[in-house]
Amino acid sequence: MSLYWRIFLLNAAVLTAAVALLLGPVTVSTPVLVGEVLVLLAGLAAMLVVNAVLLRVGLAPLGRLNRAMAAADLLKPGARTPVTGYGEIAELTRTFNTMLDRLEAERATSSGRVLTALEAERRRIAQELHDEIGQTLTAVLLQIKHAADRAPEPVRDDLLGAQEITRASLDEIRRIARRLRPGVLEELGLHSALRSLAAEFATSHLSVTTHITPGVPHLDTATELVLYRVAQESLTNAARHSGATHVDVHLRRLPHGGVGLLVRDDGRGLRGAPEGAGFRGMRERALLIGAELQIGASPSGGTQIRLDTADTADTADTADTADTADTADTADTADAEDAGDAGDPDDTAGAGA
Repeated sequence: MSLYWRIFLLNAAVLTAAVALLLGPVTVSTPVLVGEVLVLLAGLAAMLVVNAVLLRVGLAPLGRLNRAMAAADLLKPGARTPVTGYGEIAELTRTFNTMLDRLEAERATSSGRVLTALEAERRRIAQELHDEIGQTLTAVLLQIKHAADRAPEPVRDDLLGAQEITRASLDEIRRIARRLRPGVLEELGLHSALRSLAAEFATSHLSVTTHITPGVPHLDTATELVLYRVAQESLTNAARHSGATHVDVHLRRLPHGGVGLLVRDDGRGLRGAPEGAGFRGMRERALLIGAELQIGASPSGGTQIRLDTADTADTADTADTADTADTADTADTADAEDAGDAGDPDDTAGAGA
């Protein structure tokens, strides 16, 4: 039954009951007595209540659909409104679910292209930092050392101080370049990259422990990169915002064949704060490989971020559907950069630090 006829029949039933009351034994005298007024008011209230109840029952599917529309989030896919009943409301619900399917597919495709372009830009910037600014600072460092060896004693101390500042700046540029382009991930794999990442974030105030379970299956390049970036963003949040003193990074094989990444800290926790750009970026990366991302509180009161990938075969199929042109461009860029880095002993030493 359509929504029009449903509302029409509901109102017709109420009006029919009102006419039946007028044709019944109830009479109204002139002037109206107090008892008659009370009877009329009671009848009016009863009709309004019955009309409200019938309308609420008839329009309940629209309320459920409205709540589903308000709660829809493309970064948390999979939630669908159940289709109940027949007619226009059921058809509207099916149309809304179909629209969500299309939007989620388009969002995943566009996010994949954006992230592919972002990684290519990261590689380009890291390469330019290494080849341009890094080489320039290296030359400046050598010139300062040469000048300090020949300078008189009062000037030599100043030159040595400038030399240390230049060396610190060069180390910082190399560190930034490593974060932009995870060379360890490309050369040694995900396990070594996670250990290197943990060592990079570990300080005197923050300890980072990695737990890698044996038997983790081989992953494609896209999945390894997503796992690495999620771990990197999680450690960045723990180091900068949570006030944590310890972080655990777990990588293990899941029972269904996928891989699970768990990053848990003992900091202040989320405390109801809205998700920022970092969390949204992690969700978009998870959608790229069809993984499930969960962000919540850890048993110690801090923050816990869990990323569970699909079965390795399904992940490979998802990666194969990416834009081949963008993937080829990224691979060509990576090969060119790796070839340039292979002959540079300074960069190899910096990546292993």
